Amino acid sequence: MATGKYTRVDNRRSSASSYCSTVTIVVFVALCLVGVWMMTSSSVVPVQNVDVPQEKKSELNEQDNNKVDVKEQVSDTNEGTTRQFEDNPGDLPEDATKGDSSDGATQVEEKVEGKSEEKTEEKFVEKTEDTPEEKTEEKNEEKSEDGSKTETEDGGSKTEDGDSKVENGVSNQEDGEKKSDGTENDNEKKSDSSDDDKKSDETKDTENVNGQIEEKVDLTDTKESDGEKKENGQAKNQSSNEVFPSVAQSELLNETATQNGSWSTQSTESKNEKEAQLSSNQQTSYNWKLCNSTAGPDFIPCLDNLQAIKSLHSTKHYEHRERHCPEEAPTCLLPVPEGYRRSIEWPKSREKIWYYNVPHTKLAQVKGHQNWVKVTGEYLTFPGGGTQFKRGALHYIDFIQESVPDIAWGKRSRVILDVGCGVASFGGYLFDRDVLAMSFAPKDEHEAQVQFALERGIPAISAVMGTKRLPFPSKVFDVVHCARCRVPWHIEGGKLLLELNRVLRPGGFFVWSATPVYQKLAEDVQIWNAMKELTKALCWELVSINKDTINGVGAAIYRKPTSNECYEKRSQSNPPICANTDDPNAAWNVPLQACLHKVPVDAKERGSEWPEQWPSRLDKTPYWLLSSQVGVYGKPAPEDFTADYEHWKRVVTKSYLNGMGINWSSVRNVMDMRAVYGGFAAALKDLKIWVMNVVSVDAPDTLPIIYERGLFGIYHDWCESFSTYPRSYDLLHADHLFSKLKKRCNLVAVVAEVDRILRPEGKLIVRDDVETINELENMVKSMQWEVRMTYSKDKEGLLCVQKSLWRPKESETLKYAIA
Repeated sequence: MATGKYTRVDNRRSSASSYCSTVTIVVFVALCLVGVWMMTSSSVVPVQNVDVPQEKKSELNEQDNNKVDVKEQVSDTNEGTTRQFEDNPGDLPEDATKGDSSDGATQVEEKVEGKSEEKTEEKFVEKTEDTPEEKTEEKNEEKSEDGSKTETEDGGSKTEDGDSKVENGVSNQEDGEKKSDGTENDNEKKSDSSDDDKKSDETKDTENVNGQIEEKVDLTDTKESDGEKKENGQAKNQSSNEVFPSVAQSELLNETATQNGSWSTQSTESKNEKEAQLSSNQQTSYNWKLCNSTAGPDFIPCLDNLQAIKSLHSTKHYEHRERHCPEEAPTCLLPVPEGYRRSIEWPKSREKIWYYNVPHTKLAQVKGHQNWVKVTGEYLTFPGGGTQFKRGALHYIDFIQESVPDIAWGKRSRVILDVGCGVASFGGYLFDRDVLAMSFAPKDEHEAQVQFALERGIPAISAVMGTKRLPFPSKVFDVVHCARCRVPWHIEGGKLLLELNRVLRPGGFFVWSATPVYQKLAEDVQIWNAMKELTKALCWELVSINKDTINGVGAAIYRKPTSNECYEKRSQSNPPICANTDDPNAAWNVPLQACLHKVPVDAKERGSEWPEQWPSRLDKTPYWLLSSQVGVYGKPAPEDFTADYEHWKRVVTKSYLNGMGINWSSVRNVMDMRAVYGGFAAALKDLKIWVMNVVSVDAPDTLPIIYERGLFGIYHDWCESFSTYPRSYDLLHADHLFSKLKKRCNLVAVVAEVDRILRPEGKLIVRDDVETINELENMVKSMQWEVRMTYSKDKEGLLCVQKSLWRPKESETLKYAIA
């Protein structure tokens, strides 16, 4: 019985064991068949095994062990490095994230660029070396260790109105499965023409493959959801059209490329690659120090070089007030005055400013009885507008127009030069007449007069008429004004007045309201007689000499001739006509000469006609820009001018005004550090701001075009310090400037200069290549600046940062600036 019992048990066990074995075999065979079916049915074109380097094998193992898909790997890798460079749905147009899905499978096409120059391209994830980008035609397959696959299907990517559309751009992976040899199967790769490198917001080149449309879509374009915040307190992601209008951007980039030809050179390609490799090892930490100089918080490096000033052989021609830049631009940061506060907003700032922002009382003590400036509690106030404007500056401005109606403030006369401006009240009130005044005065014993002007929100620079030409082109100012200025115009052959003649438009006016005009003291009479003789030799017509009985001042108003007839009829050639080899537009460190430049008479030459009246002149192409000339961006000059203006109107409207979180009501003083045609300033014309347009001395000379539009600007070399006081500007704008400066300047010194002239809490907007943007971001972060926004696409980047009040504790003594 016992034996039989055990026999039955054994039989049951045997039967059960056979049954389980049978089921196991069936299931195994079924799984094998399914696997074979999947392998044979999933591919449309033959696949090719690609050997993956050892580091890639470990990367693939890590990917699947953590159960993340391709897109998640990109995201995770970025978060530890440069999150601000991510391209995500929040930064793309809404229709760029839509698309058709096929049974839950995703459609993502990736691309590997094989060219050496394209290895330098920085997308939002370029800093992550372990993020491969691969291009497939129909399906990407990543085999796991035990033979299963991770699939990314291309199930009908579509284009609509030139925009790529992707939905649920995530690769499907089976949990915990890897390919044992670490290799991956890719579809055969196709070569793309260089035209495929254009921006994704443009209409893309497509290629029909097996009835399907192939597009290039960055894998990271679909990485984040809308509204996701970026690190370091950056603003929420905006749409592409708001943040970085790529259509306009691409337009200008293409124009720039046109100038350099259609085909890149091996030299350029290799140079770009070397620069990219160097940039990958760029400095990420900076040891900032505080500048120790006699001028303290008001240090201007090129005007406070005391060592150079002491070594001058003479100061007879105000050489000690001219620029003397140190051999190496300083890389330290200036201290902030104790008690500094955010500047008062315009127009209240025209009447009063915070005392502790410009804590200088000497001018108030010397000129207080003349109503220049007074100390009133915690404010410095400007009650009457100065000696010249006892009944107010507007009354004086209207008095000038009544004397010569042809001046027509804000219509015929739009851009003027105010010489010896004092605290620039004249220029400050000309804004009420739609007139821009470029005001200048030296940094002299009248302490901080230009600094007062800038703090009030009035354009001004520190400059002097000494031994060199003013940093402006010829024939650009509609009016030159000099009120109570003590410039000795008549000495040394009238050299200084001839400089005003150089920058004054033919038909423009010189308004001279100094004491020799209306006082009868012996010295004044002598100067007046000398000026009569000199202005006659210059063929200037004395249009009006009148006295304002209310203000108690008088003004002599002269008009520059519009032809050379008078010059040819002079009995004596004194001052002589300048040689034909003398270029009147050459103005950077050019010595003054006592000669007279002729008036242009050719109808196609600049200065032969008066510009359109304001405001029509702003957007009208100058008559002297010819189609035979090639513009900065490679198009015929008139088309180039128009394209630039349209570009900046789009950028300002769609991005700067609404998409960057800038409170423009608190912005008054603005500088465009690389102005080209002045399109950025023109696009901001409706705001209560003024823009100093800077044209670099090594850039195409487009400054005359800016003046022709009714805007103003100056020449400058950004390897040197700018002639302005610290904390002068509310906003600085630099379009592809820093990448050019890197080739010849110490970029750290340039950033230190930006910090010097920008007000605390002021904004810096930079548009440049991604490598430069990344480098600048590291620098400003090291100064504790707030990164408000970063954005990049196709090698191009946008950075908006806000200056902080942080100052380093360690100091650096500038020996050349110590008295």
